[in-house]
Amino acid sequence: MEHKFERETGTLRVQMPRELDHHSAETLRQETDALLIKYPVRSIVFDFQDTVFMDSSGIGVILGRCRNLKFAGGQAIAVHLNQQIQKIFQVSGLHKVIEVML
Repeated sequence: MEHKFERETGTLRVQMPRELDHHSAETLRQETDALLIKYPVRSIVFDFQDTVFMDSSGIGVILGRCRNLKFAGGQAIAVHLNQQIQKIFQVSGLHKVIEVML
């Protein structure tokens, strides 16, 4: 499954791809940034329900979007993390910069 976006008032929900690697990270970054510029977003929700793999490129995409949104006074949330993705969040320190809701 590829990534997809849903937008509600002030919130952008990003359904993360099955594999968030170098190949998918750049496209995800570009499309997410374009939506953040186009629409007034106060929060972004990264939904990892279908994600089974994430490398450092994926970590970078998430960190960058969190940083950009926090500069604008918004918040970022990660939901539906499986054990593998939770471990990546812990090891990388992502859990310190993004709210995690299992």
